[in-house]
Amino acid sequence: MEIPSEFRDAMLEHAAEDHPNEVCGMLGVLDGKVVAHYRIKNAHPSPYRYEMDPKEHFVTLREVEDAGWEPAFYHSHSHSPAAPSDTDIRLAAYPTNFYLIVSPHRFDGNSQQIGEEPQVRAFLIDEGEVTEESVVVTA
Repeated sequence: MEIPSEFRDAMLEHAAEDHPNEVCGMLGVLDGKVVAHYRIKNAHPSPYRYEMDPKEHFVTLREVEDAGWEPAFYHSHSHSPAAPSDTDIRLAAYPTNFYLIVSPHRFDGNSQQIGEEPQVRAFLIDEGEVTEESVVVTA
C-alpha cells in the first residue's frame, strides 16, 4: 500500500490531538494508493478501544465508494504496538479491505515504549487470519 506522507501525517496528527484516546477514520484507496483521508468520530472515546460513529461511517463509506475508491479503515493505538489486538481481529467486518493502525511511538510486545518514531502498519483481517501488507510512504 502506498501512502503519501500528507495522509500518513494527517492520521498521526489525528492520533496526537485525541491522545490518549484512540481515534478512527477512513481512507480512500485507488490502485493501492491512498488518495483521500476522512476523520470519523470515535463514538466511545477510550484509550483502549474505538467505535466509528455509525452515521459518519455510513456517510463516509458511501462517499468513498461513490468516488470509485476502495475504503480502508484506520485507528490508533496510543499505548501499544501498531498491530491488531484480539478485539480488532474479532470486530473486523471487511475481509477484503485494509485496516491500518497508527501509533505515535514504537512499542515492544509488552506495550513498553522502545522508540520515538511513529508507526503506520496495514493489515487484512479475514475470519481471524491477519496478513500484514507493506506500507510505502511517498513524498
